[in-house]
Amino acid sequence: MSPTAARRRVHRSVTTGLPLAVAAALVATGTAAAAPSEEARVVRTATLGEIPLGAFSNALLPGSVDDDHGVRLGGIGSDIYPAGRKGEYWTVTDRGPNGQIKVDGKKRRTFPVPGFDPAIVRIRVSGSTVEVIDAIPVTTSSGKAVTGLPDQRGRDEAPYTYDARTPLSHNPNGLDTEGIVRAGDGSFWLVDEYGPSLVHVSARGRVLARYVPEGLALTGTDYPVVEALPSVLLHRKTNRGFEGLALLPGGDLVMAVQSPLSLPDADAGDASRTTRLLRFSPRRKAVTAEYAYRFDPVGVVDPGEDDTSELKISSVVAVGRDRLLVEERTDRSARLQLVRLGRGADILGGPWDDDATSPSLEQLDDPAAAGVPVLPKRLVVDLGTVAGVPGKIEGIARVDDDTLALVNDNDFGMTDGEGAFDARGRLVDSGVKTTVVYVRLPKKL
Repeated sequence: MSPTAARRRVHRSVTTGLPLAVAAALVATGTAAAAPSEEARVVRTATLGEIPLGAFSNALLPGSVDDDHGVRLGGIGSDIYPAGRKGEYWTVTDRGPNGQIKVDGKKRRTFPVPGFDPAIVRIRVSGSTVEVIDAIPVTTSSGKAVTGLPDQRGRDEAPYTYDARTPLSHNPNGLDTEGIVRAGDGSFWLVDEYGPSLVHVSARGRVLARYVPEGLALTGTDYPVVEALPSVLLHRKTNRGFEGLALLPGGDLVMAVQSPLSLPDADAGDASRTTRLLRFSPRRKAVTAEYAYRFDPVGVVDPGEDDTSELKISSVVAVGRDRLLVEERTDRSARLQLVRLGRGADILGGPWDDDATSPSLEQLDDPAAAGVPVLPKRLVVDLGTVAGVPGKIEGIARVDDDTLALVNDNDFGMTDGEGAFDARGRLVDSGVKTTVVYVRLPKKL
């Protein structure tokens, strides 16, 4: 069966109430939180139930997964974007189940389901349940799985089997998909952490083009690769490339680098509170602006946390022609900031894009004092103070003027360490569920 036919089969089964022939297994719980009207509050909670990952993947690309090791569908909370109907959203998985296990004192990155293919998943929030109503596999030009495996030996982590004992092959087609938006022509734009890259995908899931930093030299792909992003992005932290993606009303895209670049080295990146946003024109197929974004101190974002390297941007959402909501987070807490992308804040092509500049943008203790036009921001809501919001929120969508839909990344129920799987090689599930919560804000955006 072709990928397209498989997708149609998924859609048909979903519309009859039995997505992937396992929707009967869906279980969900929901609560509504009460709070004073002048405070942000959760007004709805819905949960995705248990769908075997092998069944999900093989319905899209038959034979792609021979053993899912007991892993269930999750990880769809990498981002969320309105699908045009009330309560319906496009979401995207990341690279699939993965973890870390120490072997001889060194951490190895494990991929227990290496045949897993990132997917665009359409969901419906119905009462306290999150339903899968469609799914589209992300595929190469010839219709094969891109997979979520790392791209380049030496630049990306080496992949291993679930027990960290057997090496797996790198795959230049591999994508660690994160942000998602849908264009007016029905195609999708995704961002990826490996490159980092911006990926244009057809309505049927085929990669049309992958835009990567100049000098990446990614070869062997089964789709077009275009070196159209600033070369300074080659200094992204491992697995900390692009994570947030927004579609502005005028059609431009904004990508957020998840964490400060490792420029000039990893220590500088870990200590820095300055990351970057990039503006991309789909019409011109080029980056047209770059902005410096300054995190709040980590102890402000997450009281009790003192490791600055835990700061990340996981979501950016357009709320006006040049206004964005930016999510600053750790794995435990998050705050939403409102920024305006002013013309005077553009640093594209200047000294901060030259990796020979010293000190680098990331090394500046006070970029604004050094003349860098840092984006001004205003706190909209501290999600860490809102009862009922789960940890590791990675996707945010605007429902209306004062309501947001948030989704968490449950990491497919994976945990790190040798205890992630039992003696039979079956997942010891973390118990964390994929959850969508609606948060009502005290003021309109």
